Amino acid sequence: MATTTSETQAPGARPGTARGRESKRYAAAGYAFIAPFMIVFTAMILVPLAYAAYTSLFREQIIGGSVFVGFENYSRAFTDPQLLEGIGRVALFFLIQVPIMLAVALFIALALDSGLMRLSKFVRIGVFMPYAVPSVVAALMWGFLYGPDFGPFAQLAEMIGAAAPDFLASNVMLGSLANIVFWEFTGYNMVILYAALRSVPTELYEAAAVDGAGPWRTAWSIKIPSLRPALMLCMVFSIIGSFQLFNEPKLLQALAPNVIDNAYTPNLYAYNLAFVGQEYNYAAAVSFILGLVIFVGSYLFMYLSTRRSRS
Repeated sequence: MATTTSETQAPGARPGTARGRESKRYAAAGYAFIAPFMIVFTAMILVPLAYAAYTSLFREQIIGGSVFVGFENYSRAFTDPQLLEGIGRVALFFLIQVPIMLAVALFIALALDSGLMRLSKFVRIGVFMPYAVPSVVAALMWGFLYGPDFGPFAQLAEMIGAAAPDFLASNVMLGSLANIVFWEFTGYNMVILYAALRSVPTELYEAAAVDGAGPWRTAWSIKIPSLRPALMLCMVFSIIGSFQLFNEPKLLQALAPNVIDNAYTPNLYAYNLAFVGQEYNYAAAVSFILGLVIFVGSYLFMYLSTRRSRS
């Protein structure tokens, strides 16, 4: 036993050394592959976030210049009625628009997956096509359609001698914005749900057919439960997108300045604070508050969904 140990530890008889050098080369190659991403991510995401967090702790004064105020900007944001009203407005937007959008996307995905829909490829591309349109272009296009003086609905109303519908009135503006977002993102969510349906094992469908389950029963008992992770993903994306609403109200503001003010949504409020009011410090604090709201909303939804699935 002693002889074997001494031979194993003798110089030149260490088989793990070459393997160690090879593993180090693989590790170095891995770091080299991810280095470009980490450099860009650090320069474009982490550094601006750190600078914004640092900026939010100061306040610009006419006399004295930049003064450190700690969390004073955050305490102001938590009691800012304009910010709170904007958060409440986009929360209402989320509660109205997202369930309808996901329900329609789910219905189309189930219809496509059933194989009973004619021209399924054309329908799939047609529903997804609006997502390929930039949100700025979509807002401009729908702004033209909503126009009370020049839009097609106004022209049609004038032809028949009726009053033009006002899609930009204060009581319907949120619905008009919801319609634009619905048009843009229903196809995106449909593709996610349809891809998840295509990954469901066919053995489950065969077992359901043997048990005598029809198409509706199969969809309710097998397909929809299998879509739970994909639906959670769509919901989290929708939470983030709803609270980041900016392009659509910003462009429609020119058509309805009395309805969409500078604080209509939190993102629009932060933008106007920074680039119109020159309150960069407070705008940074508002942005972090908005990020906190999105994080808390997403976390609560995932926590409650996970807890319900386990119970």
